[in-house]
Amino acid sequence: MAGLIRDDDIAEVREKARIDEVVSSYVTLRKAGGGSLKGLCPFHDEKSPSFHVTPGKQFWHCFGCGEGGDVIGFLMKIDGVTFVEAVERLGEKYGVQLRREDGDGPSERPRGPARARLVEAHRVAQEFYAEQLGTPDALVARQFLSERGFDQAAAATFGIGFAPREGEALFRHLRGRNFTDEEVVAAGLVAQGRSPYDRFRGRLLWPIRESNGDTIGFGARRIFDDDRIEAKYLNTSETAIYKKSQVLYGLDLARREIARSSQAVVVEGYTDVMACHLAGVGTAVATCGTAFGDDHARVLRRFLHDHEEFRGEVIFTFDGDAAGQKAALRAFSGDQNFVSQTYVAVEPTGLDPCDLRIQQGDAAVRELVAKRQPLYRFVLGNVVGRYDLDRADGRIDALREASRLVSSIRDKSKVDAFAREIAGMLGVDVDEARTEVRRAASRPVQRPTERAGGRAEVRRGQEPDAPSEPPRRQLPDLRDPRFSIERETLKLVIQHPSAVGRSAADVGPNDFTHPTYRAVWEAAAANGGPAAGAADPGWASRVRDAAADAAVSSAISELGVEPVRTSGDPATSYVDAHVYRLQELTALRRIADLKSRLQRTNPVEHPVDYNKMFGELVALEQHRRSLREMATGAQA
Repeated sequence: MAGLIRDDDIAEVREKARIDEVVSSYVTLRKAGGGSLKGLCPFHDEKSPSFHVTPGKQFWHCFGCGEGGDVIGFLMKIDGVTFVEAVERLGEKYGVQLRREDGDGPSERPRGPARARLVEAHRVAQEFYAEQLGTPDALVARQFLSERGFDQAAAATFGIGFAPREGEALFRHLRGRNFTDEEVVAAGLVAQGRSPYDRFRGRLLWPIRESNGDTIGFGARRIFDDDRIEAKYLNTSETAIYKKSQVLYGLDLARREIARSSQAVVVEGYTDVMACHLAGVGTAVATCGTAFGDDHARVLRRFLHDHEEFRGEVIFTFDGDAAGQKAALRAFSGDQNFVSQTYVAVEPTGLDPCDLRIQQGDAAVRELVAKRQPLYRFVLGNVVGRYDLDRADGRIDALREASRLVSSIRDKSKVDAFAREIAGMLGVDVDEARTEVRRAASRPVQRPTERAGGRAEVRRGQEPDAPSEPPRRQLPDLRDPRFSIERETLKLVIQHPSAVGRSAADVGPNDFTHPTYRAVWEAAAANGGPAAGAADPGWASRVRDAAADAAVSSAISELGVEPVRTSGDPATSYVDAHVYRLQELTALRRIADLKSRLQRTNPVEHPVDYNKMFGELVALEQHRRSLREMATGAQA
């Protein structure tokens, strides 16, 4: 048995394997200052980034869940591999030749083939299938692609291939490349019957790749009428490297554009992904033979950089039929997985992106995405649309069903907005809609089931005598990363008012979103602001004494002793950067509000209001950019 890998070789792997490069294959990272990078932690759910990578020290750490380590530990945790496997993978990638100590040290490998061998088998298989696409036997496969507007270049971009109809072609090829029976079966490429045979035969194949480009599975479409397997699509079965609930087709091609634009478009099939990318929608991805679920959302959020300060868009495309409406309901139930705004794009005639591109061209696909509508509005509209709203009983039934749907969402901060939306759709009083939503939330059982006729049925428990009051909302933690700019700015105000001086002349209460921090600023402003504190050593104490309540007073004390994030007295550039960044975040919130109003305004019915808001939006965007430039210039 081989001995342990030599310590100096492991040290060389740690030195040469760039941790930012490795982590970026799984997480979208942005500069965080001080030579570090940050992103959403891949090991726990969070809405504000607390996952930090420091390339200079070759370490990563999450301040949310406490996980951390070096590049080897990251690979071990995220891919579930052993220490030896992680070192071997990094050594191969970064050109480090690994030597082993003499001896019979115990192996750290799990039973079964190594992950690297399964990935390599898929790479060889994908190349084999791609070559087969050019053979005479693949004529039907090439015709299928051509009829859908995909040429040879498109097939090469997406790595499409053809599985020969012969039952052992790939098996023999892999054996010729020195793969064992155990490896090809474990990879899901070959099935084991009385003798080994190819998993896919006579089918058009799409390679399913991880975000880093490694092929880990295949999607196979039926193209021959005499195919004994009637299922239109077959996918690789679950293996050690392929988990369909955690894979998104096209993410390897879309990840950079998703990170750049903070937008992701979720479509329903492989050809839809191809059509979108070729039409200029480079953020399209799809699930692989399963519904979009919580694990898919977690994967997508890592690349969206989906958190409170950088809200993006997730756009689902669904068919306009009953199945599409069901899919929209499933997506709505998982809407709270995202900080980003969720939308739905439905083509009026029911065409999917692939067919739409064939019939109307690339521009129509881009227009489909551009005309998206909020997901909640689409779902509630479908629910309400099943009832006759000209009848009083129809409006009551519609209100009850829509309220049950709204009361089921996990993010309770959205409930009131949805209740107002219901009221507007049905023409009822907002308070009536809120009351019905609270009543629906108080029912013990409210799981809808489908009747044969398609109407929803709800098993109800006993209705209480009166609606229960919603619980009092707790304030967020003062150390929540969402409020880090507010916290650091107020530390400067309390500890170094002379340094802040008139830099904060344009700062106001609305620049602080945490109620406690807003109250701290108001207390400071009531005592003359930072300019007054410049000449008064006891100013901070007077601000504390004037605080509205104990929580605010305690916060001022905390802000007064916590070190600022710079050594020595803060320079003017450090103060200015924080003030400008604080104001930029305010501008971003105003932009989001204005975009929301624009989204709700019909430009045909209300052209004056729409154009006025659009002009305000342009001006706000320009103001935000100038604040960003000033903040960046101050830090330079």
